[in-house]
Amino acid sequence: MKIEVKNLAGLDQAAQKVLEFAQNERIFIIEGEMGAGKTTFIKALAKALGVTEVVSSPTFSIVNEYDGNGRIIYHFDFYRIKNLQEAYDIGYEEYFYSDHICLIEWPEKVEELLPEHYVKIEITAPGETERLLSISRI
Repeated sequence: MKIEVKNLAGLDQAAQKVLEFAQNERIFIIEGEMGAGKTTFIKALAKALGVTEVVSSPTFSIVNEYDGNGRIIYHFDFYRIKNLQEAYDIGYEEYFYSDHICLIEWPEKVEELLPEHYVKIEITAPGETERLLSISRI
């Protein structure tokens, strides 16, 4: 599935479409170059999942936890990890294989640790404010 987003105002609707497409999947990997809008889109996903608190990138903490209407949502940013051992050290299995939602930035850094099934969201920036989301179920 592909979704064209013309500006920031279109992200909320795009997030709803992604969640409808995902159905019961709870692992979401978000790929894109630096500055493509991964964290910005995760904020829209979190809002669509019922998160009311401020969502920020867990660049240094690796993972942030949010409450979305009584559901736990984990937001990962693996950009700064140097090796897989760091993912093991935070106990990635307890997150990835829980019943909770995981939103993962820079998944290529932990690719071999990802669960078998997930929703992949690739973000590209064809223009200054436009974004193209390519969504697939793996």
